[in-house]
Amino acid sequence: MEYQFTKDNFNEEVLNSDIPVLVDFYADWCGPCRMMLPVVEEMAKKFDGKVKVGKVNTDREPSLAAEYGVMSIPSFVFIKNGKVVDTEVGGMPESVLSSKLDSLISA
Repeated sequence: MEYQFTKDNFNEEVLNSDIPVLVDFYADWCGPCRMMLPVVEEMAKKFDGKVKVGKVNTDREPSLAAEYGVMSIPSFVFIKNGKVVDTEVGGMPESVLSSKLDSLISA
């Protein structure tokens, strides 16, 4: 399942999550973000129950984007135990994102 994170639910859903979280910072108008959409959706299915996968719309949540230093989109922030453990910027192959999520689980 893919989540929509906002400033109203970010603490509960992301920082207090009992499983690792992948946050995809995106915007609807962003071409590379649209290219990553099916990849992120696939990761949400593949890692369901192991990693919480969700999105933050940077146009609607600019304060969250600023708080996490998002300067370019798509930006992927990997959070475990309420702390950022990795970030990636830009499009990437499904295999790379999957490998990063595997590492997040096993770390």
